[in-house]
Amino acid sequence: MKPNILVTGGAGFIGSHVVRLFLNKYPDYNIYNLDLLTYAGNLENLKDLENKKNYHFLKEDICNFHKIKAIFIKYKITHVIHLAAESHVDRSIKDPFSFAQTNIMGTLSLLQAAKDVWANNFKNKLFYHISTDEVFGSLGKEGSFSETSPYEPHSPYSASKASSDHFVRAFSDTYGLPIVISNCSNNYGPYQFPEKLIPLFINNILKNKSLPVYGNGENIRDWLYVEDHARAIDVIFHNGKLSETYNIGGFNEWKNIDLIKILIKVVDKFLGNKAGTSVKLITYVKDRAGHDKRYAVDATKIKEELSWEPSLQFEEGIEKTIQWYLENDQWLENISSGAYQHYYEKKYNLNDN
Repeated sequence: MKPNILVTGGAGFIGSHVVRLFLNKYPDYNIYNLDLLTYAGNLENLKDLENKKNYHFLKEDICNFHKIKAIFIKYKITHVIHLAAESHVDRSIKDPFSFAQTNIMGTLSLLQAAKDVWANNFKNKLFYHISTDEVFGSLGKEGSFSETSPYEPHSPYSASKASSDHFVRAFSDTYGLPIVISNCSNNYGPYQFPEKLIPLFINNILKNKSLPVYGNGENIRDWLYVEDHARAIDVIFHNGKLSETYNIGGFNEWKNIDLIKILIKVVDKFLGNKAGTSVKLITYVKDRAGHDKRYAVDATKIKEELSWEPSLQFEEGIEKTIQWYLENDQWLENISSGAYQHYYEKKYNLNDN
């Protein structure tokens, strides 16, 4: 029986890379990309794949339980890869209700639909929930997050993701729903919405705009190239143990200010600018409320049990990323202006939904 896989948030940054990987690697799988196409959902990310026979796009809100349940029934969904989420910390500080609605209630809607439709016949079924390392809170100078680290979220975003993780585990413990969870560190790469640090700063350097750095720029993050994350999701989806959690990390920690200086160096090089030309654009701004000091992910488990590890060193990945944005400046312009939305509204009659 061919898997009918529902990928939620498949038009987003990470989701589009997962959809692309699965469509190209598994032509016998039916992939149903469900996305509400809010500001960060962009079907232009998948323009090269939209005519594949095993690809189907569904515009729907994961919070609409009755519509979601109908989709499970109509398309005989056998597996879920759940990526749909509000994910920008700054937005969560301004509007925590939206994050609770999408990340908690949306996840609950999907879980309930899966439980009801699969009706306790869970053989060859899977609910795979993709989460974040931010649920673990902040680290000091030493140590890293493992799969058993206690949850200590500090932002409305991370609190909403922590809650969704707990709901997924509760459905496994209470109803026997076959689940797996992964918690990943910061992703970077092509097709990322330009409110996130790396594409934002690339775009701002191109436009000679200021580069806003929170506090003193000493906050530390672990970075992973998005295609490596998609490969990890593939491995966990096919070989992960049910009810287990897997941390996915890049073994790649950088202070924000050091990362920014590398971005400046590489972008200036590609543009033919004198080295360090864009350093003058750095502008230090008031630190974000509840800003976690350091994240670091121990990805030993997935490496030892599933033989996954990052394929790219950061310097190589960041050059590939910058080169992609420079070669796809029209994509960047379209998504920054919102122009891409009009094309797909007509193509899919999205205004009729």
